[in-house]
This record gives sequence, structure tokens and C-alpha cells, in this order.
Amino acid sequence: MKKLEIIIRSEKLESLKAILEGCKVNGLMISNVMGYGNQKGYTQMYRGTKYHVNLLPKVKVETVVPKELADPIIDAVVEEINTGSYGDGKIFVYDVEDAVRIRTGEHGREAL
Repeated sequence: MKKLEIIIRSEKLESLKAILEGCKVNGLMISNVMGYGNQKGYTQMYRGTKYHVNLLPKVKVETVVPKELADPIIDAVVEEINTGSYGDGKIFVYDVEDAVRIRTGEHGREAL
């Protein structure tokens, strides 16, 4: 199993949800987060004063999927979410050793 941690622009959330639903992902967790990457934020003028804003709002979507679904999901996300601009986001991929459904005690893929 693989855990996908996908960090994107908030306006792309509906597109990402459509991709995940199309790939038959069973569940996901969405968090509003703030951060910066290569761009290091931006500078803004407000009433004649410069402000440097380096923490930008993003959305983090986490899901655990069977190993064979990870690559097709990643390819679809890169194809659909990509705008070619800084701040499009990142995908982090982790190996998941086990998952347990608390209600039934099922392990592994059956717990997803």
C-alpha cells in the first residue's frame, strides 16, 4: 500500500477530488495548511509599506491506496493539476506497512 500526500492550490481541490473518485479511492483526508516552497512567498505593497508574505495557503489531501493505483493517480494529478506556475504543489509518496479497520479488525488492503 502507498500513502499519497498531495499538496495543491485550494482552487484545484474539486479537480483532485474528481480524479480520486474516478480512480475508486475509498477515502481521503483534507487539511488546510500554509507553507512555501521554491518561490519563498511574494512581496506586496499595502498603504506604501512593503510586506513579505512567505506562508501561502494550500490544501493537503492524504489517502492510502493499493500499490498498483499509486502511479496512475500520480500521473492523472500531474496532468490535470499542473498550471506550469510556481506553487502548483507536490506529491509525497510513502510506503504503508499495514492498515487496520478498527470496526472489524480487518488488515491490509481489506481495511481500505
